[in-house]
Amino acid sequence: MTSRKMLAAVPPTEGGTGDATERAGTEDHARRVVDSVTDAVKHRLDPRSVAARVDPIGFVPALAGAAKAAVTHPRSTVKVGLGWGLDAARAGAVSALRAVGATRQGPAVLPERDPRYKDPVWEENAWYWLCRQEYALFAARLRELSAGLELDPVTRHKIDFLVGQLIEAAAPPNWPAGSPGMVQKAFTTGGRSLARGARNAVRDLVQNGGLPRQHTPGHFTVGKDLAVTPGKVVFRNRLIELVQYAPQTPTVHEIPLLMSPPWINKYYIMDLAPGRSLVEWAVQHGHTVFMISYRDPDSSLRDLTMSDYLREGPLAALDVVQEITGAPKVNVAGLCLGGTLAASLLAWLAARGEDRVHSLTLMNTMLDFSKPGQLGVFTDEATVDRLERTMRKDGYLPASSMKRTFDLLRATDLLWNYVEVNWLQGDDPVPFDMLTWNADSTRMPAEMQAEYLRALYIRNELAEGKFELAGEQLDLQQVRQDAYVITAERDHIAPWESVYLGARELGGTVRFVLSNSGHIAGVVNPPSPKSRHWFTETTELPATARQWRDDATEQRASWWEDWANWAEAHGGDKVTPPPLGSDAHPALGDAPGTYVRGS
Repeated sequence: MTSRKMLAAVPPTEGGTGDATERAGTEDHARRVVDSVTDAVKHRLDPRSVAARVDPIGFVPALAGAAKAAVTHPRSTVKVGLGWGLDAARAGAVSALRAVGATRQGPAVLPERDPRYKDPVWEENAWYWLCRQEYALFAARLRELSAGLELDPVTRHKIDFLVGQLIEAAAPPNWPAGSPGMVQKAFTTGGRSLARGARNAVRDLVQNGGLPRQHTPGHFTVGKDLAVTPGKVVFRNRLIELVQYAPQTPTVHEIPLLMSPPWINKYYIMDLAPGRSLVEWAVQHGHTVFMISYRDPDSSLRDLTMSDYLREGPLAALDVVQEITGAPKVNVAGLCLGGTLAASLLAWLAARGEDRVHSLTLMNTMLDFSKPGQLGVFTDEATVDRLERTMRKDGYLPASSMKRTFDLLRATDLLWNYVEVNWLQGDDPVPFDMLTWNADSTRMPAEMQAEYLRALYIRNELAEGKFELAGEQLDLQQVRQDAYVITAERDHIAPWESVYLGARELGGTVRFVLSNSGHIAGVVNPPSPKSRHWFTETTELPATARQWRDDATEQRASWWEDWANWAEAHGGDKVTPPPLGSDAHPALGDAPGTYVRGS
């Protein structure tokens, strides 16, 4: 039905001016409805929008480019294929000999340590030995074939990622024919594990987007098991709640500490659980701690920008912290994207000549995005174009999209491990607080997400001094406060070498520390016999991360302990703890607040 016919279908009314006004209003409403429907249909049928929904990352064009490159140089492709065939045949022959008691070694070079193959059956059983050999040969030849293709940088990034995903997916423990654990569990349970595994797979297909669960819902509860450090919500706007934590020492440092978490997930990774909470650690070391808790945005916040996040996030929080405590300066600590915004806050204040921050702590934070690691697969120009089209309808990037992206970066640990445990062996995932937090992901406003990816990942404006927020151009060299920068050697989201590049952009004295963890475990890093970190005592960072690493000294302790000493030196004198809230900012409720619960 056309717009004109739909309007004609609106029944006429009788009467005077009031009826005419009512009729005009009805027609106007109908017209808006029709226009809205028309725009939605156009968007759904737009070929570019369809492509964005079907292939949001642009893997199809990358595969086409790789196929073209392979066809252009067929001799290399044939050589790799023949080599793989010959090695596979040799592995089969050796496997047959091993089946009758021989101890010959196979043609594949196996990694020295891989926890997936710690069971002796992988060496003792000829079939499983063959599965591992054939898999290793396949992986090596696929990497060889991929490396020989002449590809442009964007296509190369995507093909390398796809090759890695295919290799991880093909691992024998992920499949019934190659999983000794599945067979052993089936015998032990009399086949009941197979029924439970099938049930789990169907459940995850229906309820979890076809991906295996990483945690058992309901085992950990926010406010009861997670995010339980005592405190009060002392401020709320449309974007954030600000939590002030209750003191746990008779006196506190006079300079309060404002924590700036990422808004990709909930803040409580920094206040995970008793004994595993950085917030608790800081409070117990005599700091007055405030935490920003971001709201999970919906369509009504689709137009929020990075400038809005600055003004209504850390800048608004800074005002409240200073009003409640009376402190002329505040220490600021930021994690990941929250750290990027924290550094931007300091640069913004510097551009305005405001000296309100005493020191800066950055955790797993990128400021220079020129080498984003695996995330570069998702942050090229064409992929961001597709992303913008997919966000247009709802006004945000769904939480599931963010979580799936990060899971793919560690597919063996976060996806395929749970295929084996949940589906093949019929078990439920072991309760783990960090994975409960990992599943509690949030949406990203469309305007902010597009700006963030384009300005920082694609154009690297922050590192180059071209990024503008809230009317000020940001120059990280003007951030002259002392900074503590902690990063993790196994970080798959903010590679430590990239974090190092950003640390060198800061204008003050930087203590750069490398921990032995990953992106999340690098934050939840309480003292442990397994903890260690590296640091140097130089006041200037060398030109390259490798030079710094060669000069660094290992310390067998958690970086929390090193940071506690640094934070104490930057905390000021000890004073009586300030009140929880003030007349201007009274307590609105108990921590952890309402936004973290999605209400």
